[in-house]
Amino acid sequence: MKIVDIRATTVAVPLEAPLRHSNGAHWGRFIRTIVEVEADNGLVGLGEMGGGGESAEAAFKALMPYLAGHDPFQLEALRFKIANPTASLYNNRTQLLAAVEFACLDLIGQHLGVPVHDLLGGRLRDEVPFASYLFFRYPGEGQDEIRTPEQLVEHARELKRAHGFTVHKLKGGVFPPDYELECYRALAAAFPGDRLRYDPNAVLSLGEGLRFGRAIEELNNDYLEDPVFGLEGLRLVREQVRVPVATNTVVVNFEQLASNVLRRSADVVLLDTTFWGGIRPCVKAAGVCETFQLGVAVHSSGELGIQLATMLHLGAVLPNLTYAADAHYHQVRDDVIEGGKLAYEGGAIAVPSGPGLGVRLDKEKVERYAEFYREVGGYPYDRDPGRPDWFARVPNERFADPTISVEVWT
Repeated sequence: MKIVDIRATTVAVPLEAPLRHSNGAHWGRFIRTIVEVEADNGLVGLGEMGGGGESAEAAFKALMPYLAGHDPFQLEALRFKIANPTASLYNNRTQLLAAVEFACLDLIGQHLGVPVHDLLGGRLRDEVPFASYLFFRYPGEGQDEIRTPEQLVEHARELKRAHGFTVHKLKGGVFPPDYELECYRALAAAFPGDRLRYDPNAVLSLGEGLRFGRAIEELNNDYLEDPVFGLEGLRLVREQVRVPVATNTVVVNFEQLASNVLRRSADVVLLDTTFWGGIRPCVKAAGVCETFQLGVAVHSSGELGIQLATMLHLGAVLPNLTYAADAHYHQVRDDVIEGGKLAYEGGAIAVPSGPGLGVRLDKEKVERYAEFYREVGGYPYDRDPGRPDWFARVPNERFADPTISVEVWT
């Protein structure tokens, strides 16, 4: 089996509403680039990458000289062909590699007639539990804003009814820390038997991070995720707060993982199949974490069904996955895979059992959302449509005003 072609299509898929985060917002849609890698036996493997547009489509097409005639089974050779660690200082291709690795694993699984999790050591669980992913948000089509503690709790209650979540993650860093602490405490009071996690995307100062962490010590926390920026900042919080510290921002490769092992800064590493360059590096990293008693969770960077499938196959094979995974998936109105969105049941999603990744493209929806992308275009992830002159700093001192309700065009 040899690779003969690669195709990339950027799509825009609507969200329930614009989602606010510490650096800006998701402006009412996710921009994703769908990758198809074709082999000489007629099989097509699927990959997915965040963001994109014409530049991503061109970047994937430019990989064809590296991929032409490559055997999808040769995954280590693929890694060095695309993302040689010294050559990549000049062309950061980690996320491109991830999407192609997804597609190659999909090809191998289809060729052998087995699901990807069988290629990774075999599944240990039939479903992967997920946390609700709670955002402050602007109003969307048929959707109210989420700005107050009462609105946040009601939204969490609706998601719990619909999907069965028993873990709730609040994406923070939008409003002043004291206000978000009030919101977090409101969630804890409303769901006393459920677990919580808070993620302000590293924009708090050290003083604010310590104060917030100490103020939630008695709550039913999973972890405090990236309260401040950097391994040293996390280490200082970890040493002074009795809540596990997690990261998805500063442990995203093996060099950083080694540093975290030698000088512990984070207790929990959130593994992202895109950020780490594929599913297989995440499995390797989880093995290191198991050895050194680091917790692991599955991170979400804003997925459609293809990347969600990679997260499910990853979650299926990790013996030390003791935390519910993250997913933006319930915030997306639709998907580009056959059969529509994968379903939550009891707060979990079943691991696909079909050959390869176990999902296939709905060609009509790919074209529909590719056309929608051509109509509306992308958006700057690190800008807020409700505060056009604002940009985030680290640490941030200019938080949104929680008393102001803002109507925005999305």
